[in-house]
Amino acid sequence: YKPTEETAFPMAEDTTPIKESAGQAQFEEYAAEIGLPLVSFRPQYIYGPKSNKWDYIDWYFDRLCRDQVLPIPGDGSQKVSLTNSQDVASLLSSVLNNEEAAIQTRIFNCGTDDLVSYNEVAALCMEVAGVKEGKIQHYDASLGKAKFPFRLTDFFVSPDRAKEALGWDGPKNKLKDDLEWYFELYKERGGLEREIDFSADDEVLK
Repeated sequence: YKPTEETAFPMAEDTTPIKESAGQAQFEEYAAEIGLPLVSFRPQYIYGPKSNKWDYIDWYFDRLCRDQVLPIPGDGSQKVSLTNSQDVASLLSSVLNNEEAAIQTRIFNCGTDDLVSYNEVAALCMEVAGVKEGKIQHYDASLGKAKFPFRLTDFFVSPDRAKEALGWDGPKNKLKDDLEWYFELYKERGGLEREIDFSADDEVLK
């Protein structure tokens, strides 16, 4: 998705602008043109033991565990969908509940409706990492993202369409409950030892 200032949240499948140059968007358009039966899911930020990207939550631990400032754009109240990969898998498999409805509907948001703010993610990570007083500094979002892992604005979806059309039961996992095992994996992956470049943080904190 490529939301604009006019975009309403949660982002809807049919009305939210998308990045037309994205490969997924181009294939969706091509499939529609040739009449190919297609069900397309639009996942948001995913985490989990078998996820291929760890940057989102690692960003917080990288700084908290090194007594570094967490530069968060705006006031940090922006909401985000952070979805456990197990919930993504169950949503994808829900197509089998009603294949015809899936094909007719075509496009589904893929994300949790258990939302968290950027500040809340920081507080949850502090608790798990045993950091009593994390250094959070909010900065003017007009300065850009620097290395911040999320959008500058809200960025979340609603999975209501999948619940209604496919009978998906909804997410079974919550970030608050998952962060303990996530932090253990962070340490096992060498998160405490690796070198981190904080120069981009310094630019927006000046």
